[in-house]
Parts: sequence; C-alpha cells; structure tokens
Amino acid sequence: YGLIIKSGEALEKMGKVDTIAFDKTGTLTYGRLNVSDIISFDKSIDEKKLLSMAASAEAKSEHPLGRAIVSYANEKGIPLIESTSFKMITGKGISAEINDCLIICGNEKFLNDNKVLIDNKAQSILEKLRTQGKASILVAQNQKCIGVVALSDVLRPEVKKMVTQLLNMNTHTVLLTGDHLRTADYFAKQAEISDVHAELLPEDKVLNIEKLQKKGHQVCMIGDGINDAPALKTADVSVAMGNVGSDIAVDAADIVLMSGNISKIIYLKRLSIATVNT
Repeated sequence: YGLIIKSGEALEKMGKVDTIAFDKTGTLTYGRLNVSDIISFDKSIDEKKLLSMAASAEAKSEHPLGRAIVSYANEKGIPLIESTSFKMITGKGISAEINDCLIICGNEKFLNDNKVLIDNKAQSILEKLRTQGKASILVAQNQKCIGVVALSDVLRPEVKKMVTQLLNMNTHTVLLTGDHLRTADYFAKQAEISDVHAELLPEDKVLNIEKLQKKGHQVCMIGDGINDAPALKTADVSVAMGNVGSDIAVDAADIVLMSGNISKIIYLKRLSIATVNT
C-alpha cells in the first residue's frame, strides 16, 4: 500500500491518535513551487536582474522556496553569480554577499530583524499575493527592500475528502505552517481545516504539539521538510512524505508514505484501529 511502518509501537499509537497536525508545503500541497510573480520596487532594477540576484543568493539554500527560485532562473538561462558569506536562518531566510553587496532574502520578520524597512507600497503588494495563496520571498540589497519573488503551489485534490473522513473518525485536524496567516488561511479554507497556526518557526511547531499533548490529546504530525523534523520527533506518532520529503524528515518519522497520496492516512488509521482491536 506504499506505507513503511517502522515499529509495532507506531502502528499501535496511530490507532489511539485523536489529533493530526499537518505541515502545508509538500504535505497538503504538492510542494512543486513555481515562480509566479517577480516584482521590483526599484526602477533601476528590472525583473531579470532581480531574479538573478535572488537566485544567486539562494543558490546554496536547502529550502524548497529557495530551490524553486534557483530552478526557475536556470530554466530562463539567467546566469548565477557565486556568493560568499552565505548564512541560512531556519524558517526565516538567507543572507549572502554578491559582488560586495549584501543580499537578504526571506520573510518580513527576517528583513525587520536586519533593519530593512518595508514601505506601504510593498506591504499592499504582499497582501495581494497572500490573498492569492502565494508564498513571497522579499529581496533586499544593502539594507533596502528592492523587490519580491512570489511562488504558487497547488493543494492535493484528495485533501478535502481526507479531512472530512478524519472528522467522521473523531480525529481533529490542525495546520502548522511557517507561511503567513493569509496564505495559510487560503489553503486551510480549501481543505476545510479550521484550526490554523501560521508563521511558525520549527520550535513553534514543537510548542504547538506539546500544548495539544498537555490537553490530553494523542498527536500525529505529518510533514516533509527539514523544518518538520523536531515536530515529528515530538509528536506521539509521526508520518513523513517519502516521495518529496527530506532524508532527515524520513529518518525522524515513525511511518513513511512512499507515494504522494496523502489519503493513505485514512487506510493507516483504519489499519491501526483494527490492529489495536484485534
């Protein structure tokens, strides 16, 4: 059935789970991020130059958004410049030096932490992109925000039915994501998940799972990325998306979904309940 269950204990615990927490990108969505918009806030920098700067800075990144930007630049034949002093802050963004210029790519919080001002025009563009369910990477050069690269993703078609089936099995669903609340709400609405926690760092996902556990819930975490590994380890039982997931997430999880079909969670839950009953 495309499932690897690493222990009898994991199978037994899955039958007792009453809350399932989902990551978004690569779990509820396909994780095939495509660059949809390149918007420059500086008249002297065109879209091509903005993409080149962002992709050059992100070239050493392991984050799905960074990899998608680099892949898009390669497809368009945009030459990448070798960066120096590369730093990656998990869940926030990256910084790198390109031609003696400091380039920062990441979310609003990351730019604010680095004392980069985001004006009202940029804010309104970001809000518009979020209401369309797009993820945004802001690009700053030498402490000035010069543009944004937006990426779109698609919800897996089986998600909505799976959430309804879990509800019928008395299993509560929660969305835990690092995305902005507007973007998270866009996908949660489509999936009919009402409990949404957004703008989370990896340690915030862990805290949310611990809160649920303190309330007496048996929690299953489903994720695919490096950012999800701590949350996978904290949950009572964890599931990794093996087809798109990182090696570290697959290693951290108790159960691995080898196909991208997340509706197999229903089969897994029924199998676990039947096993415990037997």
